[in-house]
Amino acid sequence: MQKKLAILTSGGDAPGMNAAIRAVAKIGASSGFEIYGIKRGYLGMLNDEIFLINDSHVSGIIDKGGTVLLTARCEEFKQEKFRAIAANNLKKRGIEYLVVIGGDGSYRGANLLYKEHGINVIGIPGTIDNDICGTDFTLGFDTCLNTILDAMSKIRDTATSHERTILIEVMGRRAGDLALHACIAGGGDGIMIPEMDNPIEMLALQIKARRKTGKLHDIVLVAEGVGHVLEIERELKDKINTEIRSVVLGHVQRGGTPSGFDRVLATKMGAKAVELLANGESGLMIGIEKNELVTHPLEFACSLEKASSIKKDYELALLLAK
Repeated sequence: MQKKLAILTSGGDAPGMNAAIRAVAKIGASSGFEIYGIKRGYLGMLNDEIFLINDSHVSGIIDKGGTVLLTARCEEFKQEKFRAIAANNLKKRGIEYLVVIGGDGSYRGANLLYKEHGINVIGIPGTIDNDICGTDFTLGFDTCLNTILDAMSKIRDTATSHERTILIEVMGRRAGDLALHACIAGGGDGIMIPEMDNPIEMLALQIKARRKTGKLHDIVLVAEGVGHVLEIERELKDKINTEIRSVVLGHVQRGGTPSGFDRVLATKMGAKAVELLANGESGLMIGIEKNELVTHPLEFACSLEKASSIKKDYELALLLAK
């Protein structure tokens, strides 16, 4: 009897999700699996939105942002009785294998399906926030970073012309990776992230020192986990005498054509997911560490905060911002 494998995307969309879907579908089919798609993540699994995937579903999607399988939040999935209904929708079709592409909430759902209902699950980290434990990079992070860098270049033109301090709020939830990497790669002049203390007084002194050396503008990256950028702007106005503006990049950061890095990473992770399931391994997430694909138990990713070199990178960003 042919083995059946389903794919879903869950949580916030991220560039590279489609490349991962494509890889799982194509490699899975060539490995002897019958491939199914689940629309709208766990909500679709609960509502039985499960369909057979063929080549036409994954043709021409590698360069598309978002997710062709759609995504949605599903609060009901936190309850055991609803997870049982969702798992039964898989089992009645004979689907015993599942690839979940998403963030930490998606992993928690996948881990519960694995432990409670014996579904053979592999997780692929898809989130722009780069906040998943067990991987150096998540799908979508690189593309999102480049979107922010492009915006910074445009904003800097206006900041310089008007001699302004401009605060740019970027996404990341509770993680400061996007803000920090953008500050370093984009030549930012200040940084505020939730992992470090961010006294307004220190930022004000930094801006004043820059202006004394003849600098005409300041671009400050503010991670959304620190607080709303407009409140930070109000506090900062009382401490410096330069003109200040704020920009919230918002959901423009999520979309767009995935970078080459994200497409290759997604494809490798998708192929690895099929390989693991074909070899009888499950309950795992795939990550990339030191440029090598690795695996960890799903519960590892769900239970731990991501370890990183953020303090050293933060100090580097401050040093370069002088």
